[in-house]
Amino acid sequence: MVDGDFSQKRLTASLSGVGSKVWPVGSLLRAIADSLEARFNPVAVQGELSGFSRASSGHCYFSLKDDQGQVRCAMFRRAASLLDFSPRDGQMVELRGRLGVYEPRGELQLVVESMQQAGQGTLFEQFLQLKARLESEGLFANARKRPLPVMPRAIGVVTSLGAAALHDVAAALQRRAPHIPVVIYPASVQGVQAPAELRKALALAGERHSIDKVDVLLLVRGGGAMEDLWAFNDEGLARAIINAPMPVVCGVGHETDFTIADFCADMRAPTPTAAAEMCAQPQSAWLALLNDTFVRLQKGVDRRMELSNQRLDRASARVTRPSHLVTRQQARLGNIGQSLKHAMHLALQQKNQKLQDLHSNFPREFAGSQERSRLRLERARMRLEMLDPNLVLQRGYAWLADLDGQPNTAAQSTHPGQPVRATLSDGQVDLTVSARRLI
Repeated sequence: MVDGDFSQKRLTASLSGVGSKVWPVGSLLRAIADSLEARFNPVAVQGELSGFSRASSGHCYFSLKDDQGQVRCAMFRRAASLLDFSPRDGQMVELRGRLGVYEPRGELQLVVESMQQAGQGTLFEQFLQLKARLESEGLFANARKRPLPVMPRAIGVVTSLGAAALHDVAAALQRRAPHIPVVIYPASVQGVQAPAELRKALALAGERHSIDKVDVLLLVRGGGAMEDLWAFNDEGLARAIINAPMPVVCGVGHETDFTIADFCADMRAPTPTAAAEMCAQPQSAWLALLNDTFVRLQKGVDRRMELSNQRLDRASARVTRPSHLVTRQQARLGNIGQSLKHAMHLALQQKNQKLQDLHSNFPREFAGSQERSRLRLERARMRLEMLDPNLVLQRGYAWLADLDGQPNTAAQSTHPGQPVRATLSDGQVDLTVSARRLI
């Protein structure tokens, strides 16, 4: 169905944005489980049994391992009842099942649908090899799959004329969309001749695409064993599905059955009936939509007529009685004049009040400014006095300079016999250097 395709695309988009989104744990586990379902299932794996146990309910729990790792497995009672041998630890087996996530513990789990001792299952091995090869070629890629048409002009069906699937599809389409034509392209769905007939039917549907107006093609048959469904694992059929000019919906077998055709089709349906339902929205839904559209169009026309009539009435009033328009404009002009006079009067009052406030506050502000200036001058005077060098000389220090007035700040700059002049707090003294001692 179109909704199913949208869900798969939404899952792919969600998983591609993991780095920018904070996931609730349960949602993340469900997304991982959906990704495993879309990417791997069904899956076959071989390994050694470990920790095999059978619960009182009939369910079996164990691990499958090799020298590189292990995976937890669960085999429910229905599948376990079909075993034709007694599994035991250390036994090499081949399992077929579906990978998933056991959400309460967040563990990877393989739900086993069948188990056989290693060395059996040639058909399934061929299936897996062909699946891997076609997948590596990109035949299963979601990017190349086409959306189903919302309103197909006609629906094509490829199946056997005597198949129960044809009856199921026809009944579903008659119930949901009796107005859509159905074109049948008959072919065998089982036996050695089936792959060739199925390919021929798809080729015929492609050739008559523009004549029959078929916008979507259903490839269907009922359930059965792997041998019964083997015609749908044909490589030529897979490539015919890929090359079909219209989207192909594959509804082969039951929900647990998977074929190569399922992976190549633009959409997989769990049953033939579901395939028909995916392609045809119920006629009642379209009729309801059509009725709703008619009602909305009718209301829109009525509203437009009402608005047009109102505009016409207003225009008529202006044309027939222009004096009313002049009167309204004169009244509006008078209101604007009154507002302007009021605004000017209010502005003058505010200016006068501000002037009065300045007049009353000026003496206080002026006196405060003078006092602040006096305090700043006093602090500056005190700082200048503290920098007076005479205060230093009064504490017993002297200022030495040569006779030209250049200061002597280091003993190294003098020499014995050199005349110097010492400035004290109350005068100057001429001296001669007799010796110098460096610290």
